[in-house]
Amino acid sequence: MGVLVSIEPEFISKLSYELRVEFIDVRFQRRYYELIVLDNGVVRDFIINTSLGAGVRVIVDGSTGYSSTSTVTRESIREAVIRAYKVAKASKPLSLRVDLYKRPIVKAKISSHYSIEPESIDYAEKIQLLRDMYNVAKSVRGVSSATLRFGYEHDYRVYISSLGDHVEVGNKMIGVSLILAAHVEGVYETLHDQESIVGGWEFIKSINWDEWTLERSKLVVETARSQYVKPGKYDIILDNDMVGLLLHEAFGHATEGDLVMSGSSVLRGRIGEKIASDLVTVVDNGVIEGGAFVPYDDEGTPKRKIYTVKNGVLTNYLHSLSTALMLNSEPTGNARVMGFEHPLLVRQTNTYMEPGDWSVEELIRDTKRGLYIKGRGARGGEVNTLTGAFTFTSGPSYIIENGEPTKLVKGVMLSGLILETLRNVDAVARDLVVRTSVFGGCGKSGQTVRVGDGGPHVRVRGFTIGGG
Repeated sequence: MGVLVSIEPEFISKLSYELRVEFIDVRFQRRYYELIVLDNGVVRDFIINTSLGAGVRVIVDGSTGYSSTSTVTRESIREAVIRAYKVAKASKPLSLRVDLYKRPIVKAKISSHYSIEPESIDYAEKIQLLRDMYNVAKSVRGVSSATLRFGYEHDYRVYISSLGDHVEVGNKMIGVSLILAAHVEGVYETLHDQESIVGGWEFIKSINWDEWTLERSKLVVETARSQYVKPGKYDIILDNDMVGLLLHEAFGHATEGDLVMSGSSVLRGRIGEKIASDLVTVVDNGVIEGGAFVPYDDEGTPKRKIYTVKNGVLTNYLHSLSTALMLNSEPTGNARVMGFEHPLLVRQTNTYMEPGDWSVEELIRDTKRGLYIKGRGARGGEVNTLTGAFTFTSGPSYIIENGEPTKLVKGVMLSGLILETLRNVDAVARDLVVRTSVFGGCGKSGQTVRVGDGGPHVRVRGFTIGGG
């Protein structure tokens, strides 16, 4: 996509000097997004969105002002800076003081890897991909409806600060998703799943989508015939997707520095404390196979691999430049925005548990009676970051009897406290899997950003399962 506009850090530094402010930074963004929705064989939506603009932050005597513009010229940037300056001055009497950690100046340019440019593929070929998948789904007796989606995003960002930072990041994501409904003997069941990756059209060519669709279509029909699991206490094995969901939602948000500062985190004041099993090591990492691509955050800070938990001990929070200084820590590269018009928040990137020594087969064989909890089709839930309490509903899962997954059951309700759950982890497999999505992400304060999550299979002893 190339450089958005010929604006250098020197131009921003000059504005900073003229206005006599501590700091100015500008986030330029150009985003291209394709979404095709095939609803029961009919193209319901075919959306192509392109956005272009710049967001400005100005800090005046510790007070922060934001402004944005969809015109990326020198004059429009100057006007946005002046607006943000006026906002900061007007807000100062009632705003919390903000100071930034002084890190080294960063100059970098990087793009995600791909082989085949998705924008070069004819739209008809993309629609035909979904049409073929729809035909496979409807060939399975009991499938009553199928909605297929194709998504592609090219997000190009440039960060410039008055201190001299200049960082460019280009990112391409692509994926396919489906939502299936089955109607079997008067019972309805739904299942959703998706596959996304940071890459190009070569990803689409690498998967047999007919087989992928057929497997999920058969599963939703089989699930419609299955029963709910009886509530009670079980030893459970969580698959890669469920581990990722729990870690991201129930634990990861509590590590975000702005929530820690506001007193909304169960982890506040607990750095250095043993909060989980020795087997639990949790990472936030900007670049990992299968995950989202965040080599630099939206303050231009390099995204480091951060261990939030190391062998059960809480070792770190996630930080922006401001929360790092306020909490006497170092920036971790976790300041992120949804788009150029939004203010900065502390956000996760790719959250996952590091692998252990068990094979998945050994883990299941060693569990004489329990549940094998699967994340495919999980319906999300609720989390209280202040207490660590969570409630999630999994996807279709299995009863384990005598070390073997035997009977399929409908999605189960998982309710508990995340720290108690992490303390009861007694076995971790070595099959690390991290996944992301081009169709959504993590929501916080009205902003959604691309993230990834995952882990290996994990066993938790004595977990209480609720009703279906």
